[in-house]
Amino acid sequence: MEVKWMIILFWTCWSFCAAVNEFYSSTDHMTQLIDIKTQFAKSLDESVEALESQADLLREALNALEDDFDDTPRDPEKFISNPLAAFQLVRKLSQARELIEGRPTKDTLESLRSAAQTLPRAEDVDGVVTALVRLQEMYRLDPRNISLFSEMNHNVTLDPDETFHIAMISSLNQRLQYAVLWMEETLRKLNEGEEAGVTKEEVIYQLASLSLQLSSGQATERNLLRPELYSSIKESIETHIAQLSTDESYEALCTGSKLTMTPQRERKLVCRYRTGRGNPLRTFKEEVEWDEPMILRYHDFLSEGEIDTIKTLARPKLSRAKVIDPVSGRKVSAASRVSQSAWLSEQEDPVISQLNQRIAGVSGLELDTAEELQIANYGIGGQYEPHYDSKLRNDSDFQLRGGRIATVLIYMSDVDIGGATVFPDVGAALQPKRGTAVLWFNLLRNGQEDARTLHAACPVFVGSKWVANKWILAHGQEFRRRCSTAESD
Repeated sequence: MEVKWMIILFWTCWSFCAAVNEFYSSTDHMTQLIDIKTQFAKSLDESVEALESQADLLREALNALEDDFDDTPRDPEKFISNPLAAFQLVRKLSQARELIEGRPTKDTLESLRSAAQTLPRAEDVDGVVTALVRLQEMYRLDPRNISLFSEMNHNVTLDPDETFHIAMISSLNQRLQYAVLWMEETLRKLNEGEEAGVTKEEVIYQLASLSLQLSSGQATERNLLRPELYSSIKESIETHIAQLSTDESYEALCTGSKLTMTPQRERKLVCRYRTGRGNPLRTFKEEVEWDEPMILRYHDFLSEGEIDTIKTLARPKLSRAKVIDPVSGRKVSAASRVSQSAWLSEQEDPVISQLNQRIAGVSGLELDTAEELQIANYGIGGQYEPHYDSKLRNDSDFQLRGGRIATVLIYMSDVDIGGATVFPDVGAALQPKRGTAVLWFNLLRNGQEDARTLHAACPVFVGSKWVANKWILAHGQEFRRRCSTAESD
């Protein structure tokens, strides 16, 4: 039973009560599923006991009715005119009604329905499958080598019905290569004798149908049941998946298959202590992560206590928040959900005010026109595709306050596997490190967008990713950052 629940916990996502958020878009919310499982199991156990007790009473009522009224009277009118018979009949039927409509039964079922609101819907399962396929595509995973998940999650294994489900959802989403791989994994499990509701014949039919779609008509409906049909294109499918992460620099950086910097340039990167603006007694541990554009990392930027405080402040807002684009602020579609975000102001806690002072110190910029601190928690396979930070969330803000001159990205968690911040055009890859902050400028000194700051968040493969963003706006920085008219500045 415990293993099965862990399977459901990992491979399906849930909706909590009537909340508008998908749990899989925030790993912090996913942790609540453990308590949900415990509470629902308790509620279900209590309901089963109550219903079994009421079932016993119903059987007694049924037996009484059958014993007393086994045969239909030859003369129903004469029978019912007997007051004793009428009393007995009405009483027996009234008792039966009370048992069926009585408060205990109603309360038990209502309680169970209420508890069931914490359970997943069909669209939630689709969301996790989409995330899973995204991880497969990015990290070139075959269902068999996803055993990594099993090693890190209490030896979770999927049965043939579950792998078949993943295959069918992949097919519906037109991820045909992955649908073939999952369907093949289903067939392997069935051939090894694992029990399932799905049959070999159905799996083979689906494999052949997928092969037909992939091979653009090499098969006909009459020979769809031939299991050897799909094997002819199996090699090309595996080759396609193996090449997915080498075709684009974003994917290549996420998988570590692209050289990010030459040894000569890397030797020029330095670590140093530096003082911040406004407080010469405060020093920062500064590391040059990249030289062109300049990307700086500040170690020990947030303490453990400050991280805990910020998470505590953000959690209630995350639970109420719509899943939005972390940069544009717009609600995103189910297919591209990546994280849940919340905004924190200085008035909410002294920790936020102190953090803003620290950001002003390392950036040398004025924060009067900066945006509030944004907190984001990424979900299963959480990612953000290549984008620029320089634009504001709407055009009117952009006209009034200028673009985002600088970004300060603060990592509030380590990530076991994945979750790097990468800059595809220059080859930089920054690994999340709890308590550190990275700083870069989105605008050149001449006010133009720095095209080299195109960046992305790689999918979270294993672990939970918490970040805080501070976007500093151009207006108000006239005396903080020297301007230039040169195109190269």
